[in-house]
Amino acid sequence: MKITFLGTGTSQGIPVIGCSCAVCQSSDSRDKRLRVSVLIEIEGTTIVIDSGPDFRYQMLREKVMDLDAILYTHEHKDHVAGLDDIRPFNYILKKHIDIYATPRVQEALKREFSYIFSDIKYHGLPLINLFTVDESPFEVKGNLVIPIDVMHYKLPVKGYRINDFTYVTDAKTISDESLAKIKGSKVLVINALQKEDHISHFTLDEAIAFANKAGAETTYFTHMSHNLGLHVDIEKELPPHIKLAYDRLSFTIA
Repeated sequence: MKITFLGTGTSQGIPVIGCSCAVCQSSDSRDKRLRVSVLIEIEGTTIVIDSGPDFRYQMLREKVMDLDAILYTHEHKDHVAGLDDIRPFNYILKKHIDIYATPRVQEALKREFSYIFSDIKYHGLPLINLFTVDESPFEVKGNLVIPIDVMHYKLPVKGYRINDFTYVTDAKTISDESLAKIKGSKVLVINALQKEDHISHFTLDEAIAFANKAGAETTYFTHMSHNLGLHVDIEKELPPHIKLAYDRLSFTIA
């Protein structure tokens, strides 16, 4: 299984023209973070978790030639805005793209992209197969996916585990029941927004504490804002088994 980080930032964590902060002025490519998303390639299947506003560029940049499914964590714009950009995959691959989302996220998609779901169809519309995510494990092209419930303040969010890889973003609280589904992962990805307290995201210290509790061989932090600081500085503060992810970081899990 190959994992590629398409984006590791937030809408508060992308470079801003004219900004004089250290992260915006950094020449380190690891500090240039697009909106959070991850690409999973497993046994001939290509899965993306979340398609934010940078989705088109991310897929072009990585030269992704196939797409089978998108798994959505929640309905916030920085995670769903790129759905329309599946059109080229529909056209070139001549297939629908499987979309997995909870009923609440589906309702948001129907509001944001009403034309996709309209009874009136026209040539060139994004073509999707819509599947409902609940508490039960499901398969994507024969690959088992375990949904994991976390809370983004008061908003339910889905994390996903595929084999020994677990991906969780936009979490502030994670129950013991959900932790049990994460334990045993070789690689865990969780959000670490900033050092200061935040109402709906793990802080750096909270993310470190959870990573230690989960006990993965390696944990990567994602969904980082500029307030977190420079990549090179923050990595020095982390234990050996915890790392900062960065855009285009790629690795395989046996």
